[in-house]
Amino acid sequence: MSKQNKNQNTEQKPMLFGRENYKYLFVGLAFIILGFILMAGGGSDDPNVWNPEIFNFRRIRLAPMLILLGFIIEIYAIMRKPE
Repeated sequence: MSKQNKNQNTEQKPMLFGRENYKYLFVGLAFIILGFILMAGGGSDDPNVWNPEIFNFRRIRLAPMLILLGFIIEIYAIMRKPE
């Protein structure tokens, strides 16, 4: 009986995601983090001074697109069937 208990305890449970899924998850997370980093900044030290830097291409177009792409990659990584 003790051998049977040892065999039952050492059984490995199948992983939820495969190796490729985790790679895609980390790539998607990197895109999201990069998008938020690119969106940061552009403010002014003096609240009475207008800074048009907050409306440049990087903050209005590029950063949100990277974040959206990161979320799409995350969804793909979750839905992808492991091999």
